[in-house]
Amino acid sequence: MSYFTRLMAAFAVSLVGSNATADDLGDEIIGYMDFATYESGIILPQQLTQDVFDAVTFVDTRDSAQFEEGTLPNAINIEWREIPARLDELPENGMVVLFCNTGSLSAQATFAARLMGRENVLVLQSGRNGWLVDAAYKP
Repeated sequence: MSYFTRLMAAFAVSLVGSNATADDLGDEIIGYMDFATYESGIILPQQLTQDVFDAVTFVDTRDSAQFEEGTLPNAINIEWREIPARLDELPENGMVVLFCNTGSLSAQATFAARLMGRENVLVLQSGRNGWLVDAAYKP
């Protein structure tokens, strides 16, 4: 069994119980995708006004070397692939925004977190690079 298959099986167990099958997982993902709106799970840099910025928990999903080179103020660092295993480190209340350089890896982490029940987790569309160019607020 491949690592990906084991991972999907673990997702299935967490989503629909210990008797879950790959079909059950597929049904859960399809249900989520059918329900989600186009804007669901994202926030734009232009939406990060000071009041929003001050209320958000930012999670930099890049590796520790990139995090050390520069990040958003007060961001914590959890690499994108570690989000499912470290989900308990994300606040269950309030807005949590995951970001990487462009939004592609953090989007995967956000999708996983949302499938695991964290509806308060969003991805910063266009990532840190987009925030540096287009943010409504930069402390």
